[in-house]
Amino acid sequence: MSVKRGFKMTAVLLLAVSVVLAGCGSSNQGTGSGTGASGGSGQAAKTIKVANYFAPEHPQNVALREKFKPLVETNSNGTLKVEIYDNNKLGAEKEFYNGVRSGTIEMGIPGLIMQSDIEKMQVGEWPFLFENFAHAKKVFDGPIGQEMAEDMESKHGVKVLAWSANGFRMFSSTKPLNSIEDFKGFRLRMPNIPNYIALGQALKANVSPLPISEVFTALEQKVVDGQDNPIATLRASGWYEVQKYVLESNHMFSPNMYIINKKFWDALTPEQQKVIQDASKVAADHEWKLLEDSFEEDKKFLQEKGLQFITPDDSFKKAMQDAAAPLYEEFYKKYPWGKDMVEKIKAAAQ
Repeated sequence: MSVKRGFKMTAVLLLAVSVVLAGCGSSNQGTGSGTGASGGSGQAAKTIKVANYFAPEHPQNVALREKFKPLVETNSNGTLKVEIYDNNKLGAEKEFYNGVRSGTIEMGIPGLIMQSDIEKMQVGEWPFLFENFAHAKKVFDGPIGQEMAEDMESKHGVKVLAWSANGFRMFSSTKPLNSIEDFKGFRLRMPNIPNYIALGQALKANVSPLPISEVFTALEQKVVDGQDNPIATLRASGWYEVQKYVLESNHMFSPNMYIINKKFWDALTPEQQKVIQDASKVAADHEWKLLEDSFEEDKKFLQEKGLQFITPDDSFKKAMQDAAAPLYEEFYKKYPWGKDMVEKIKAAAQ
């Protein structure tokens, strides 16, 4: 055999060995459908994008970072990876909610943006209905919360994992709201949700529906005189820089929820589902506590920034409640289930 022919045979053998080795290497990469580094099982880790509209230091995102992400990644043995997209990074609430519905985003923490389609969700934000945090948590974490969310999977293709809290809403403004008369002509930003708008109009305010991402600019440019949100959001979003007053109206309680795309959920193993479900409950409970405990600290912070808090007297409170009362008659006419559910919610405060 010639030297030249020997070199050719050696090259062929080396090529064959390299192909075999490459094949062995690829077989260790797993067959997982997700993206990311391989988990402990040898399968590629599935990535869970979690979208929300809260600022990074809001209790919602603190709870995601401190509880949800580490619990999911650790207890799934690395088969699940969590990426948190705060502050509207994957779109405003409507956009990221639709993203979870379509499956382009695995998880989200919206408010009740879906209430025009999922009618029972509306009751969660009807005015002057909840007495305190304990009352709200009892309702949303119990059978009433399950009843409110019962159509989410069949109508919108998302599964509700846990209820979390946005908090009691208050009016912040550039001019004081000392009485019910001060709402007349007051330019009020509210979310583009019918019952919000109806409440603002019942108070005789001029309501401007705007997404939360546009609130700071609208306040700064004096397009609106004020907005309504829990003070944790007022602080975390920096709106205190363009506001002077806060009316402690507690006119509405706003919840949030951990939701996940149903198709993505169904493709997970039972073990992965349990990890996500358990982590959601732990994180949501942590967020409830963080939000409630932070109220006095948030109030002190805002006062140090120059904001004045106005506590309405009994007469002012009653005037606001009386203005909202006709809305309930409209609710009950439109929704046959409304009165019964409201009575159950009120009874839960006992």
